[in-house]
Amino acid sequence: MPEGDTIFRSATQLRRALAGGVVERAAAWDRLRDSPLAGLAGETIVAVEARGKHLLMHLGAAGAIHSHMGMTGSWHLYPPGEPWRKPPRLAALVLTVRGVDAVCFTPKTLELLSPDALRRHSQLQHLGPDLLAGEFAGEEGLGGVRAVGAAPLGEAVMDQRVVSGIGNIYKSEVLFIRGLDPFASVAAYSDQELAALLAEARQLMLRNLLGRPRQTRLSSGSRQWVYHRSGQPCLKCRGAIEMRRQGDAGRSTYWCPSCQPPR
Repeated sequence: MPEGDTIFRSATQLRRALAGGVVERAAAWDRLRDSPLAGLAGETIVAVEARGKHLLMHLGAAGAIHSHMGMTGSWHLYPPGEPWRKPPRLAALVLTVRGVDAVCFTPKTLELLSPDALRRHSQLQHLGPDLLAGEFAGEEGLGGVRAVGAAPLGEAVMDQRVVSGIGNIYKSEVLFIRGLDPFASVAAYSDQELAALLAEARQLMLRNLLGRPRQTRLSSGSRQWVYHRSGQPCLKCRGAIEMRRQGDAGRSTYWCPSCQPPR
């Protein structure tokens, strides 16, 4: 699943290519062909922004295109004549602006929201502070995490209503780096430990905004400490990395039992 840094990079690239431009052509998936998304020709893309894992293209009075990539979705930009890297049948929406095709492939959510619907959108209006915001609301983020004190820490940091942007990779990596037990309750940790966790997550995500392959470990070899390394030796203590499903959605959590002892 794309994490907050991926969506932030996508929004930056789309903003540079599309903001201020007029939609010359709009084509939607068969099942969306009769939706308002197919009638956007002539609209101006005023702004593009990321909100955690959500991406918004603002169209002024026409509202905004809201997309969430889910597990496999992505936005691509193609100059005239450049072949697509995915099959056209996977394209949910194609917007042509200044001759460039902006293509949304296999999103979990893709909808046109009126200005009023955008203001009232249940998910967007209940997002926690965005870790990649220009000025991250650290105290608000800490308060949100602290408020779910009975929840396991690995579930709490993935709850986008608490803080937005963290996915499976950053969850596992940051908890390892800070030596925190993913299965202990939030209440087991101090404000200082939780604040340091959020600061670490923000720092790692900011460091990965340049478009290179995501890296949470700076040394040579593996780019990640624990993620997708179940059964392999820990890069700190040489013990075995483990993986366990966590939460109602059964999301994978990778951790080192020695470096992240039970709290």
